[in-house]
Amino acid sequence: MTETTGSTATPESGNPEGADAADETTEDGKLSRRERRRANKTSGGDGAKKSGKRAKKGLFARMGIFYRQIIAELRKVVWPTRSQLIQYTTVVVTFVVVMMLLVAGLDWVFAKGAFWVFG
Repeated sequence: MTETTGSTATPESGNPEGADAADETTEDGKLSRRERRRANKTSGGDGAKKSGKRAKKGLFARMGIFYRQIIAELRKVVWPTRSQLIQYTTVVVTFVVVMMLLVAGLDWVFAKGAFWVFG
């Protein structure tokens, strides 16, 4: 194990020295994802280079995709039950009322103090 700065061979990372070579192939002898990526990069990809930009879709197509994604995300939401909703609402309203009373009380105290100081 080395003590140099920037070494990846640390006990915390679980990556001992020389582990990079063992990471190149999987148990059944196939190339790992990292090695396939390196090979693909060095060979120039799959032939012709792409520009890296996608063809721009129309306004309505993008809006349609956007709303479909919204619907898909809303289906993943775990909605509260009626009793949970009532409980959460009660907690929020109670907190707001307490804070209003606190601010009103402080306002009254400071107003009385200002009248006492400035007459």
